[in-house]
Amino acid sequence: MANVTFKGNAITLLGNEVKVGDKAPNFTVLANDLSEVTLNDTKGQVRLITSVPSLDTGVCDTETRRFNEEANSLGSVKILTVSCDLPFAQKRWCAASGIENVQTLSDHRNLSFGEAYGVAIQELRLLARAVFVVDSNDMVTYVEYVSEATNHPNYEAALEAARAAK
Repeated sequence: MANVTFKGNAITLLGNEVKVGDKAPNFTVLANDLSEVTLNDTKGQVRLITSVPSLDTGVCDTETRRFNEEANSLGSVKILTVSCDLPFAQKRWCAASGIENVQTLSDHRNLSFGEAYGVAIQELRLLARAVFVVDSNDMVTYVEYVSEATNHPNYEAALEAARAAK
């Protein structure tokens, strides 16, 4: 498993670490309208998937805004941001933040995404910060588990990987 800390403290990640070259695991999360969303719902598209601890924190807010701003430069890449925030809170945050190019998804119900991608923090029931690029054939082409969950990801590497994926 990836070694990740949260505010300098070691944490336990549940699930399986995903690696480049793996078939992307499916998951079931909730959209802001409480409908279920799975990886299969975006089959045939390139996806940039981020997991964040909470949209109501500074780094998560900045990260999601950055990917929202970069969306136009990525063409048809679908950007998904997954957290354990309630769908109602995600909807409120997106409206207040002007987020239109990123789909926020909630993993609060059963940590399906968190466990499938190895980012569920056992001690906090939050998701660790990570970025995954999944190509149109459902193969993982880029992975970054951010070693300190309160730090930013490598935006440029993630964006370049999303642009290069087919």
